[in-house]
Amino acid sequence: MDILKAANAWAKAELISTPFFALAGLVFVAVSIGFWQFGKTDLARSYILPTLIAGVLLVIIGAGLYYTNVKRLSAFELEFNEDPVVFVQNELARTAATLQEYKNVVFTAIPVIIVICAALLYVLQGPAWKASMITTIAMLSVILLIDGLAHARIAHYHDQLVEAKEEYKA
Repeated sequence: MDILKAANAWAKAELISTPFFALAGLVFVAVSIGFWQFGKTDLARSYILPTLIAGVLLVIIGAGLYYTNVKRLSAFELEFNEDPVVFVQNELARTAATLQEYKNVVFTAIPVIIVICAALLYVLQGPAWKASMITTIAMLSVILLIDGLAHARIAHYHDQLVEAKEEYKA
């Protein structure tokens, strides 16, 4: 198995995936502008700020992840050529930590926050609260969708690293 090839394939797949955060963010910003231009009711006007904030946050997340993965992709070959065993160990530690973060944040905290926001929709009656809760649910759903796919990719990459660790021991 060529673990450097697998690492590069994983990073390139992330470079394709992470712009979807920014794309979703731009959709949220466009929706905010639409509510600003065409919103006539109190509820419609209440969506302007929450969707704008969610959009900006998603764009920042997407840009940050893209930048991180571009740097990681360029560093893989140097680190691998320096010491393949250390490269595999470092990547194993990083992917294990990332998988744990996915478990704790993406698959535990985000669904809990979505449920809380959904419950608050029944309790809070003001249009600003409703718009904020619905926008939060929508934004977290986007994050859950994109990160769910990213989780599958990094889990597969982690499995490849485990196999590579055995190869480099021999």
